[in-house]
Amino acid sequence: MAESGTTDTRLDLVAVAPHPDDLEITCGGTLAKLVKLGYRVGIIDLTSGEPTPRGSEEIRRREAEEARQILGVQIRINLGLPNRVLMDSPEARFRLGAELRRLQPRILLTAAGRTPAASPDHHQGHLLAEASRFYSQLTKWDDRFEGTAPYRVPHLVYAPFPFDAEQRIWQGSFVIDITDTIEQKMAAIRCYASQFDEGRFDKVRHFVTGASAFQGARCGFMHGELFTLPHPIGGGDLISIVQGGKGVPAPVQLPGRDHLPMG
Repeated sequence: MAESGTTDTRLDLVAVAPHPDDLEITCGGTLAKLVKLGYRVGIIDLTSGEPTPRGSEEIRRREAEEARQILGVQIRINLGLPNRVLMDSPEARFRLGAELRRLQPRILLTAAGRTPAASPDHHQGHLLAEASRFYSQLTKWDDRFEGTAPYRVPHLVYAPFPFDAEQRIWQGSFVIDITDTIEQKMAAIRCYASQFDEGRFDKVRHFVTGASAFQGARCGFMHGELFTLPHPIGGGDLISIVQGGKGVPAPVQLPGRDHLPMG
């Protein structure tokens, strides 16, 4: 298991995904924004992402560390689980569960979705994160979690892959304004030169910024990232919920249209 960044453990949020670059693509702008807001954020890569045609273990470690520094994330851990054959297995749940016990985050964020045209690891990582959150709270099993004490992560959040093969009805959803961190996000993705040469990166930039422009426009932002929940969004103040606490601008207006319809 490789780890980079600071060693102070307790975190506000831990984000989990199968491969280095998954989180940069799905929610890198939000991770960078959380750090700017003063939160302690960690990334757990389940695998090294290798083998790939143009990469190596050493190259991918270096790229992931460069991306961590650009995002400002305080800690990054690689569990070293097998790429390409990643499975939601009891052994993998114990490994990830032990890290959740050590880091004790308030929020577990996982990349989510089924991507048969990309990698089946994405769906397995989604299932593994959900199960590991449950496993990490179990008592009388400390020996299976490297001697760590039980801990329940209070909140679970999904960062959906924008190329998910399924159309999902999530119980709750929201969009984070990443207008001020979109270029930071793209710089972090660009660190993965072994995966995205100049031509491929241009296509990735087009896709990622197009998706963030769409999600952001739904809420009046230039760029946004979508997040979903396994339950409805609740609260005691309707105004605060609707306005996002500090308020959000009106939906982006198009020429000749009074407004964009809000879903």
